[in-house]
Amino acid sequence: MARVGLLGGSFNPAHSGHRKISLFAMAALGLDEVWWLVSPGNPLKDGAGDMAPLRARLASANRMARGSRIRATAIEAQMGTRYTIDTLRALTRRYPKIDFIWLMGADNLGQFHRWRDWRAIAATVPIAVIARPGYDGTARASPAMGWLRGFVRPACQRNSWTQWSLPALVLLRFRPDPTSATRLRQADPHWHHVFGRSAPRDGLTRVPIP
Repeated sequence: MARVGLLGGSFNPAHSGHRKISLFAMAALGLDEVWWLVSPGNPLKDGAGDMAPLRARLASANRMARGSRIRATAIEAQMGTRYTIDTLRALTRRYPKIDFIWLMGADNLGQFHRWRDWRAIAATVPIAVIARPGYDGTARASPAMGWLRGFVRPACQRNSWTQWSLPALVLLRFRPDPTSATRLRQADPHWHHVFGRSAPRDGLTRVPIP
């Protein structure tokens, strides 16, 4: 069984912070790969006027993932899934010989209770929460953490995550790169123009994304 971490996001654009947190998770959890799920649209951010086209976001993720065991993929758009729970169910059916673990920052844990069927997500795959400075207090006091607290596994057991019964959550300490996609967009609102109108190839399915 391959061991794969899943990191979802807009990647608008992908940046060094995404890469460093993925490489950290890969080493900490003994992962064979990390897949970046470049979202066709975040349901919690609908209406955002600064969202670049999917092809540009995938192209930026492909470029940032070069030379690593990270695959940038727009498989959610190809499968027609919009919510994380639907994506996870589809992936576990499509790839039965892969053990998946969901990767998220502590900031996402703080709003996890707003995700559709978040308890079902926790019952589908293990979750690794990677602490970010400034978000720990909010994350630990979140409604979702109130329920998940009883399922937290010690960080010293992190390499045995494929054997955990679900739900299961592990908290990992990491001081990530302070790079922010928001600040990058503010500095260059037209960053995606550099990728033109070419169709990047999906890093997982190898399908060109128009």
